[in-house]
Amino acid sequence: MNYRIKDISLADQGQAQLEWAELHMPALMSIQRELERTKPLKGVRIAAVLHVTKETGVLMKTLKLAGAEVSLAASNPLSTQDDIAAALVKKYEINVFAWKGENEQDYYNNIKAIVEIKPQIVMDDGGDLHAYLHENNLYGDVIGGTEETTTGVVRLKAMEEDGVLKYPVIAVNNAFTKYLFDNRFGTGQSAIDGVLRATNILIAGKTCVVAGYGWVGRGIASRLRGLGGRVIVVEANPLRALEAVMEGFEVMTMKEASKIGDLFITATGNIRAISKEHILNMKDGAILANAGHFNVEIDVEGLRKIAKSRRMIRPYTEEHVLPDGKRIYLLADGRLVNLAAGEGHPSEVMDLSFSNQALSVVHLYQNRGSLKPKVYDVPQDIDERVAKLKLDSMGIQVEELTKEQIEYSKQWRYGT
Repeated sequence: MNYRIKDISLADQGQAQLEWAELHMPALMSIQRELERTKPLKGVRIAAVLHVTKETGVLMKTLKLAGAEVSLAASNPLSTQDDIAAALVKKYEINVFAWKGENEQDYYNNIKAIVEIKPQIVMDDGGDLHAYLHENNLYGDVIGGTEETTTGVVRLKAMEEDGVLKYPVIAVNNAFTKYLFDNRFGTGQSAIDGVLRATNILIAGKTCVVAGYGWVGRGIASRLRGLGGRVIVVEANPLRALEAVMEGFEVMTMKEASKIGDLFITATGNIRAISKEHILNMKDGAILANAGHFNVEIDVEGLRKIAKSRRMIRPYTEEHVLPDGKRIYLLADGRLVNLAAGEGHPSEVMDLSFSNQALSVVHLYQNRGSLKPKVYDVPQDIDERVAKLKLDSMGIQVEELTKEQIEYSKQWRYGT
């Protein structure tokens, strides 16, 4: 075994957290029991760059029980739960290279370390592992990979279009049971949880600005409204902007919203959704948080250049005093607020995402050699199986179509 973590003595604490997650991840636990029995990944080398949370721990344990040799690094310098890293190393002999508070050099050194196993399957959240393998010509043993989040899928699609993608990748993010639940309900709740842990503010009565109205933005806006916030959406896509209007939200530009917002949360996947110029427009006490994958959505560098002083006023809450005396509060260094200041998504929603991950890895290995180097969606039968497992765990039965109904749905002759 090889590992670099913060403190191996945290393993018992991490094991308790894994057990708590398993209690709330019944679909994945059902898959885990099946894979432990059948060992479809026996001897397969898997390298994963994912947020090292208790939910990820359950997924890594599942792959290990399926017979795989697993190495794990963090997909964000601030997202690792150190007790989980310790438990995975000590209890399950999984190679982990991650700790909370990595610097940029640590982050890439840890990715380099997990690649040393010469992985056959790679799992990524954000695309950094895929990019590293391609940029350094280290993809020779790779059968295929998975990608967890929107940002990574966008990068991989660009690689495919440029003709440089060297192996098939399943876009787990595109599964119905991922983006409609993880992105909307998971981030919608956990991003606000991260904000509240960092600030303990009251949302009710606040003017809350959400940048981006994709599935993540939809979830955040909905839950802010549910907590009594006055929600403004900033969106560049006219279709999404129209949808936000029809959902009852105010829609305006960031230039206008920056003058009146109390709390800003970015979820665009793009650079400088909040720029230095927007920050200069803001009122005293404005709070900035990011729910997108990379810390580029808020112009952190620009904020620090214009601030005449800054200090950590609370854990994960940094106060910046502007030349005119206004105070701007940046949460979690502009990184993923739900994972940096909180624990990430609830286990119940990651049950769906990581069930897709586990089954997609098995699908890749079983179909090795027959898939072209392109980005694939999760096969529909896997998506539907995950939904069925989740419903079964909740004691919910779905309707079954009769033979007559099935035949009717396939015909075209019958009209009014």
